[in-house]
Amino acid sequence: MAYTTEEFGTKNTLDYRCFFKDAAGTVVSPFHDIPLWANEKEHVVNMIVEVPRWSNAKMEISTEAKMNPILQDSKKGKARFVHNCFPHKGYIWNYGAVPQTWENPESVDPHTGQKGDNDPLDICEIGSKVGVTGEIKQVKILGVFAMIDDGETDWKLMGIDITDPLASKVNDVEDIDKIFPGLVVATNEWFRIYKIPAGKPENEFAFKGECMNKEFALGVIQETNEQWKTMITGPGYKDLSCMNTGAIDGAREKVTAEDAAKELAECPAKTDDAPLDPSVHEWHYITL
Repeated sequence: MAYTTEEFGTKNTLDYRCFFKDAAGTVVSPFHDIPLWANEKEHVVNMIVEVPRWSNAKMEISTEAKMNPILQDSKKGKARFVHNCFPHKGYIWNYGAVPQTWENPESVDPHTGQKGDNDPLDICEIGSKVGVTGEIKQVKILGVFAMIDDGETDWKLMGIDITDPLASKVNDVEDIDKIFPGLVVATNEWFRIYKIPAGKPENEFAFKGECMNKEFALGVIQETNEQWKTMITGPGYKDLSCMNTGAIDGAREKVTAEDAAKELAECPAKTDDAPLDPSVHEWHYITL
């Protein structure tokens, strides 16, 4: 199914919103309405691109806002950007989320011993094409890191756009280093150090920082999809918006297309991007 986006507000500020529509023009939730699988047999998921490679703005699906638009994360009332931690420029892959997954914050993960982070699964897409915020890529699953972020389990899937020229050569985690030498180590380093310039300690990992293989990653996807199903068809979860226009049978908070469209009515008109503060482009040299 084809999807489009409609942007509102000003990029690089907190009033920016990116909503999703299906082929019929109905507003849909990228968290709930877009299917998890593009091709389950081939282990290909739908990926919602939140952050294009090399960029710094920390964009994310809002799990709390109705119809779950993409917006910019904030800290102390200001738009949040990740720092350039030498030699990494912004995000080093297209970064985003896998729909219809959810890491339950009340469930202790047996692999990490930590509860979930209350978000959809994150995914790093390693293909050559730089994505666009709101783009939906079909991504072949390759592996997963088990990051521990502030005492929460925060899985990081690795995958590649199926249209990438090298996609046929990369089918599991061990193939990544063969075709993209150094990228697995760089990914581990990026997640370990990216918060250090903001005064936080380095992140930790389960499995000694190893990127687990595709089979393991598929198990994580299945588990978090089941957690999402239980949440969306049950009582929901505090502060999460389950508003959808037809996610699955039995989903709570289903609304009509007309009611979903009302969420766009009061959004500010799209304007030119706000200029970036020069500090966004500064380099930080991390010593561990």
